Amino acid sequence: MNLRLLSDCPATAIPAGDAATLSAGEEVGVVQTLGGNVTVRTDRGLFRISRENASKIEGLELSDDGAPAGGEFSEKAVWDAMRTCFDPEIPINIVDLGLIYDMSIEKTASGANAVDVKMTLTAPGCGMGPVIAEDARQKIAALPTVEHAKVHIVWDPIWNPRMISEAGRKSLGLE
Repeated sequence: MNLRLLSDCPATAIPAGDAATLSAGEEVGVVQTLGGNVTVRTDRGLFRISRENASKIEGLELSDDGAPAGGEFSEKAVWDAMRTCFDPEIPINIVDLGLIYDMSIEKTASGANAVDVKMTLTAPGCGMGPVIAEDARQKIAALPTVEHAKVHIVWDPIWNPRMISEAGRKSLGLE
């Protein structure tokens, strides 16, 4: 689907992860809208536009699939929040892609929760790593009673396609 930008739009170049600005009137092809963010193709390549700037794309309507669910805090709520985060080039959430290696929850002195996550990327040179990790951190931090959320990028063990979940494999047509 090709659409036009209504105004200048901040974006992130994929896969480099560099900040960019797409110009008003520029035509963009929507590649995916998973997790509340938008991946678009332009004459200059692929770019990720955050949910906050998606309204600058004429005619685009997003569902609420990227919003953390309300309700009680739980380990399941953290996993569900991470399932709304996507690599902008791969239409599988970071949990089913096998990028989450560890998650821990500790009570803080105030009785709230501190969440610590270790994740990896599909390739060590991926410039989108900090963007994906920050997306996960923000969604975890938005959960009820989360006082502190941290997402660390780690490289051990090195990710490989066997780490993709069964659901992820089905989504990609690998089974």
